[in-house]
Amino acid sequence: MVQALVELDDNTNRVLNVVKAKYNLKDKGQAIQIVVEKYIEEENEPELRPEYLEKLQKIRKQKGIPFKNIAELRKIVEG
Repeated sequence: MVQALVELDDNTNRVLNVVKAKYNLKDKGQAIQIVVEKYIEEENEPELRPEYLEKLQKIRKQKGIPFKNIAELRKIVEG
């Protein structure tokens, strides 16, 4: 395990204390781990997220609107 000495602003320190209390952790290092794990879950690469894969499958099943040129497409879109 790596040890690091970090400087935190007051707000970050407060948030880590809340996380520490909420999850009944022993120290702020564990709180930092929780915050990082949550970040990884939320910001995971879209191609790895199951919701993204489901959305991609729906998009692939959609049919396009055929058109011969831009004028015809404009007519379809502008209705």
